[in-house]
Amino acid sequence: MESLRSGDDRRDPADGPLVTRRRELADVSRRAVLDAFEPPRGLWTPPDGPTIAGWGAASTIAADGPDRFDAVRDAAERLFSGLDADGEAAVARPRLFGGFAFHDDHEPAGLWEGFPGARFVLPQVQLAWSDDGVWLTVAAVDPPDPDAVDRRLDAVAEEIEAADATGDPCDPPGVVERERTTSRREWRQQVRAAVERIEGGDLRKVVLAQALSTELAAPLSLPDAMARLDRSYPDCHRFLVQPEAGASFFGATPERLVSLSGRTVRTEALAGSTGRGDTPEEDEWLANELLGSEKDIHEHELVAEAVRDQLAPFAGSVRTGQRTVRKLPTVQHLQTPITAELDDVEHVLSLVEALHPTPAVGGLPPETAWETIKETETFDRGWYAAPVGWFDAAGDGAFAVGIRSALARGDRATLFAGAGIVADSDPDREWDEVQLKYGPMLDALE
Repeated sequence: MESLRSGDDRRDPADGPLVTRRRELADVSRRAVLDAFEPPRGLWTPPDGPTIAGWGAASTIAADGPDRFDAVRDAAERLFSGLDADGEAAVARPRLFGGFAFHDDHEPAGLWEGFPGARFVLPQVQLAWSDDGVWLTVAAVDPPDPDAVDRRLDAVAEEIEAADATGDPCDPPGVVERERTTSRREWRQQVRAAVERIEGGDLRKVVLAQALSTELAAPLSLPDAMARLDRSYPDCHRFLVQPEAGASFFGATPERLVSLSGRTVRTEALAGSTGRGDTPEEDEWLANELLGSEKDIHEHELVAEAVRDQLAPFAGSVRTGQRTVRKLPTVQHLQTPITAELDDVEHVLSLVEALHPTPAVGGLPPETAWETIKETETFDRGWYAAPVGWFDAAGDGAFAVGIRSALARGDRATLFAGAGIVADSDPDREWDEVQLKYGPMLDALE
């Protein structure tokens, strides 16, 4: 399958025109084609929209530092300015896939080698599964002639249609060793110090996280791991970001950061957690307890208020839906949907920058929370709890928050999870909440 395995084209996005060609295909196994392609690879499977997968790199945009959102947007505008595309199928439009680091001063080293402050890839090969069918799009920057792209479309279509994945996904490799970045004693000290700072008045909330390093019994099969997440967490945003070398960042996050279509914005507040019950009766009791918990409602309302305030400069009206309980296999959350209509045309990255980090993964006030996180946590967050998603030439796009996630390399995987700390947080309860949040990734590994 040689034409599926071409390397990373690192030419500047302004070097030449972007040519894309598309074709509708018969249905094809997502797991089969993910297994057929080599990195760089990307996968985006939301609960309420098309699944998008991409392989190879027609163009790569990378940036670092506090201006990384603007740098990515400017480079993308140059890339898309000479777009030569065929067809009318909106689902097949070319997209840039990638994400951002949590902190402005992130360094792509060590565990996070290959993951700079921002990195987006325009795939050479993109597949989209939707209610309108399965669509293949191939892309090239400054090709010798458009006919060359047409020929590549024909060749790739034949190879994809020949891809096959029989049987169920293989068993997970299993975890043979675990190492925590934070001991229970250290965690208690961290939470108590954060509560003291909150009581002192300069901090309202902070989200503290942990990492769990695991050794696996065998190298992880990402196609099979993603298939397991699809089966177990269909109501979450499942994502995979795999550069051409290094580790793979993947997860099943319940938290949408923002989606933009035209001038319509959709986001949500997701904060406040409890476990699942062993019986339907216990599960319902826990959900009702969560709905009535002053501590969890306070934490949740801090997030909802901040999201509304962050959207206010862009929209004349911001609408908040009813607060409900979001049930996932291992945990339940308070959730409030939030929608808005923009006053003017905006790029989705402007909204991503305004919303990141939400108090659900950072805290309030944002700068004080960031300082507390950097001073307290004993690991590098990297892309954990940061925006992951895609955007297109129109500036529309969809991003999720990279929680319930892991970074895998060979037979090693590092899992991440956190908990929101407010004035009446109990260290042991927050510890238990973090352990619940490791569940999705542990399900994919063992």
